[in-house]
Amino acid sequence: MDYLQKIVEIIEKCKKEKPCEIDIRYNEPMAAYTTFKTGGPADCLLRPSGGNFPAFAVELLAAARIEKIPVFILGGGANILVSDAGISGIVLDTGGWTGISESPTQNPLSPVFRAGTTLDAAAEAAADAGLSGLEFFAGMPGTVGGAVWMNARCYRKETSDVLAETEVIDFSVTPPEHNRLPVDKDKFAYKQSPFQGCAVLIVSAMFKLTPKDPGSIRAEMDSCRRDREEKGHYRFPSAGSVFKNNTAFGNPTGKIIDELGLRGFQTGGAQVAPWHGNIIINKGEATAADIRKLIEEVASRVKAATSFVLEPEILFIGRW
Repeated sequence: MDYLQKIVEIIEKCKKEKPCEIDIRYNEPMAAYTTFKTGGPADCLLRPSGGNFPAFAVELLAAARIEKIPVFILGGGANILVSDAGISGIVLDTGGWTGISESPTQNPLSPVFRAGTTLDAAAEAAADAGLSGLEFFAGMPGTVGGAVWMNARCYRKETSDVLAETEVIDFSVTPPEHNRLPVDKDKFAYKQSPFQGCAVLIVSAMFKLTPKDPGSIRAEMDSCRRDREEKGHYRFPSAGSVFKNNTAFGNPTGKIIDELGLRGFQTGGAQVAPWHGNIIINKGEATAADIRKLIEEVASRVKAATSFVLEPEILFIGRW
C-alpha cells in the first residue's frame, strides 16, 4: 500500500471510531507552525479540536504505531527547527485542544489547562482568577504541553515549580494508557522532564497556584512582557535561547558567545542576534539548513576557544 494512502486510511478509520472535528492538511509547509518561520512540508498535519480530542488521539496513536507511521506531536513550535526536507508521517498539532478543563480535585487553586493552550493565555486565565504562579509564562511563546515537556523556565522559575499533575497518553504500550501523574520534582531538572524520550502525549497539566491581588499579578506579567520585548525576543523570527546555560562554564552562554565577538555573525539568512549572543534570528530568507549550520559553527568556535561544549536547547525535527 502507498505510504500516504496508509496515512489517509488510518485517519478515516480513527474519525469513524472516535468522531472529532479535524483540520487535515497534506504536504503542509511547517514554516507557519514554528517561531523560526522555516521548515519543509509535513506528509500530513492534523489539528483535532473539541471535547473528543483525547479519545481521537488515543485511537490515532495506537493505529499509527501498529502501521509503523511516525507521529510528531506539535505544541507551539517555539523550540524546534524543522528540516527543509520536512517531516515524515503525521504531525499531531495540539493547537485545537485549548482552554481550561474540569479539575479532578475540584480545587479552585489547581486549574487544569489543556496541552495546546498558549502559555500567555494560561497566565491570563490565572490572573483573571486572582491566582499567582504563572506570571513567568506571560509573553513566553509555546504551549502548556510543550512547557511541561521541556520544563520551561525563565526568571529563576521553572514549570515543575508550579506543576501538580500531568495527564498523559502513554502510547509505548498496546493499547495506549491514559494516566494522571503527580509531579515528582526529583524527575525534573534544568530544561528536562521525565517525558523526554518517552512515547507520551501530554493531554493537560494541573498547576498549584496561590491567591494574590490581581493588580500585583498583572504588574509582574507586564514586567515579564516588557523584559522580553526589550531583549529583542520579538524583533525577528527565532526560537529564543539557542543553547542551554551551564553553570560549570562560569558565565551564561550568551555572554561567552558575545566575548568571542560573534554577535551579528551570519550564515545565509541566519544571524546571531546583534543584541544577544544566545539568540539566532531568521532575517527573512533563512533556510533551516542556514540556521543549523550557524548553530554548529557557533558551537565549534566556542569549543575551539574555550573547550566548552554547548548543548542546544533546540530540537532538530524531520528529515535531516
